[in-house]
Amino acid sequence: MPLPHTFIVKPSLPAKLKPFLELAYNLYWPRYLETAALFRDLDPGVWEKTDHNPVLLLMSLPPNRIQEIAGDPGYIARLERVWQQHQEAITPKASWARDHGLDGDLFIAYFSAEFGLSEALPIYAGGLGFLAGDHLKSASDLGLPMVGVGLLYRQGYFHQRLDRQGHQQEIYPYNDFYQLPLVAERRPGGEPLTVRVNFPDPDRQVEARVWRARVGNLNLYLLDTDCPGNLEEDRLITDRLYGGDLEKRIQQEIILGIGGVRALKALGIDASIYHLNEGHSAFLVLERMHQLQEQYGIDSGTARELAASSNIFTTHTPVAAGIDIFPPYLIDKYFTEYYQALGLSRQEFLALGRKDPNNQQEPFNMAVLALRLSARANGVSQLHGQTARQMWQSVWPGLPVEAVPIDAITNGVHTTSWVGPRMAALYDYYLGSGWRDDPASPDAWARIEEIPARELWQAHEEQRRELLAFARRRLAQQLRGWGAGLREIAALEECFDPGALTIGFARRFAAYKRPALLLSNPERLARLLGDKQRPVQIIYAGKAHPRDEEGKQLIQQITTLTGDAAFRGRLVFLEDYDLEVARYLVQGVDAWLGNPRRPLEASSTSGMKAVVNGALQASTLDGWWAEAWTPATGWAIGSGEVYADAGYQDAVEGEALYNLLEKEIIPLFYERDGSNLPAAWVEMMKRSIKTYAPTFNTQRMVAEYSQQFYLPVAGLYRRLQAGNQERARKLAAWRSRVKGAWPVLKIEEVTDDRQDEVVAGGSLKVQARIYLGTLQPEEVAVELYYGPVGPGGEITAGEKVELVDYQDRGGGRYLYSGTIPCRQGGRQGYNLLVLPRHEDQAYPYQSGLILWG
Repeated sequence: MPLPHTFIVKPSLPAKLKPFLELAYNLYWPRYLETAALFRDLDPGVWEKTDHNPVLLLMSLPPNRIQEIAGDPGYIARLERVWQQHQEAITPKASWARDHGLDGDLFIAYFSAEFGLSEALPIYAGGLGFLAGDHLKSASDLGLPMVGVGLLYRQGYFHQRLDRQGHQQEIYPYNDFYQLPLVAERRPGGEPLTVRVNFPDPDRQVEARVWRARVGNLNLYLLDTDCPGNLEEDRLITDRLYGGDLEKRIQQEIILGIGGVRALKALGIDASIYHLNEGHSAFLVLERMHQLQEQYGIDSGTARELAASSNIFTTHTPVAAGIDIFPPYLIDKYFTEYYQALGLSRQEFLALGRKDPNNQQEPFNMAVLALRLSARANGVSQLHGQTARQMWQSVWPGLPVEAVPIDAITNGVHTTSWVGPRMAALYDYYLGSGWRDDPASPDAWARIEEIPARELWQAHEEQRRELLAFARRRLAQQLRGWGAGLREIAALEECFDPGALTIGFARRFAAYKRPALLLSNPERLARLLGDKQRPVQIIYAGKAHPRDEEGKQLIQQITTLTGDAAFRGRLVFLEDYDLEVARYLVQGVDAWLGNPRRPLEASSTSGMKAVVNGALQASTLDGWWAEAWTPATGWAIGSGEVYADAGYQDAVEGEALYNLLEKEIIPLFYERDGSNLPAAWVEMMKRSIKTYAPTFNTQRMVAEYSQQFYLPVAGLYRRLQAGNQERARKLAAWRSRVKGAWPVLKIEEVTDDRQDEVVAGGSLKVQARIYLGTLQPEEVAVELYYGPVGPGGEITAGEKVELVDYQDRGGGRYLYSGTIPCRQGGRQGYNLLVLPRHEDQAYPYQSGLILWG
């Protein structure tokens, strides 16, 4: 039988219910709890069956149920109230953007391989996607002119199913995009809006359809290659998130980066800032160059300067294994015609993605490409910024680690999306609307101390009970999947103690996150969990990447232990970790456990979500906790040591975790006053909320990106673009000339005026004779890098001072002089460095040219 002619049937709603459609097609509900309750009450069974998909729910409602709702005045009043609150909340806060200069012709395009916005749109795997979703929500709250760009996956990320032995199985659902909160973009004539990308085979073009999702008052554009005109293999490019082999990965990233930029052009969106959330989208920098060359008729050097001036790169991984790296043969296969069109040689093109541009054997690194062609780069916590500078120091050979141009903006979470219903009601009553409207303001949380301890504890206990009820339902679902009988399922009613200390651990299962650290001494753990006077229960959740066998073995290790009589009902693993599971866990646990092996956790936002709900965090000093922890607000596992022997580090910190539980956490939780209130624990909850809630949120984070990155980068881009790209052309010509002249530069002599020893509080005068050849003094910066000398002879905690005084000695030689302040005693040292200087460079080391002496 031939394929049928297709058409779309949308739900028909009476006028009173029209707001449902806009709510259903918006992935950001500022009043999430109230809005979700409206949809759930339409049909609770269908709501759960559709994975909380409001669009599919409305399509599934029979006409008589629609009429019944429309005639219910109480329900209509609820809908009108939620609708009014929704409209007020998503009205662009133009004043914030205007007050901070983020208006006019500025437009930001935020690219990410995944976005975690709703369980109804499963295009996320974990933390990276949750962060991207929260970033868009706060950008909407602040009224930023932003769009998101990503991929729309036909099967998304997998559903996790565990068998009785704990083996992870991956089940990939089929996503019908017409039943999701998405709209297919169309051209003026009504045909679907698509973009095309050339692939290596002759006449092979891959078509990608453009879909739009609404996030508050922002648009998220998603590309899908499952188009009828594509080859079957090309229709599968966007079938699974992070699926397939290296070739599949490069194809996905070509569609995301190159196809994403083309989609914006087709939509008429002229972005002046491109924010790369990880390196998956880094090919966009090349397409930006290509489009600028075509638009302005400029050469590749000018296009590179102009494109790079508008890019921002956020790296999230502290390990090389987390970076996408492609062998040269794949780059040749997919980019030979492309780099020729850019006017680049093969060597020049490959050099863009190599730490050592001259190493012909080095593969093509997406993070290096993003670093080389971005005006700003950052890690996602202060510690991760340090780690990233060490990790990528080789991109700027010889540069001290602390000078590597990678900043840090610590991640946050979208507060109102993660606070649970009971705590939200309590905050509304005692804090007013400030915690919702301006969660980054300490004033919004200042009155947390005024919340009566009993009420705070009751609200928290209610959320814990909701978590435990949810966990029982999930466990029952797991048992039914294993073919369990009614008696086994009924026994779940005895699972969990409603008043026991409940610890949560939920994240991607990878070895460095050490999910099984708490299981290192099963006998000791059994005694802790089985104490009848002070019981403890632990809830685990998380997925291992389908190709991560070690991660899967960790899941199996935990699930095997859950069946042991000593742990039954006290230690559980909830399968299929997603947004819904994450919400229940962070809202309901008493303590949140994070024990990554330092310094391998970039940020770990899950703990931020838990503490804003009143949970107390216990973690190694890694990610955000390294900069956040204080003894008054939580617990540190260890002291931030890093051991050469990972096994020894695990043993030491495993012991430290057990000691914390036995001597600190469990006793504090069960220390009760005469009314059975854990007063000291509740006071710690208050201090934790008051300390962390104003800081570790995406409103603060996005504001920092705006002020530190978006505004300066936009200014640089406008400057280079102005006047027929005159400054960009001059910058490119200057860079080319400097690169040609650099090999002859020479630091001929360096002297200082020390006689014997220098007295603390004095200074040291330094002179340097430098041969600049054809370069002029204003084209270089001559700096002294100085500081204490470490045991290996290296300068530690170095500082810089520029030598601004010079004398022309003729023949291209200049005598520079300056002084080093000697503030403290001990062995000190200095080096001299010369680097190119230009007022339009994004940062001083952008050229990669440094001369040391």
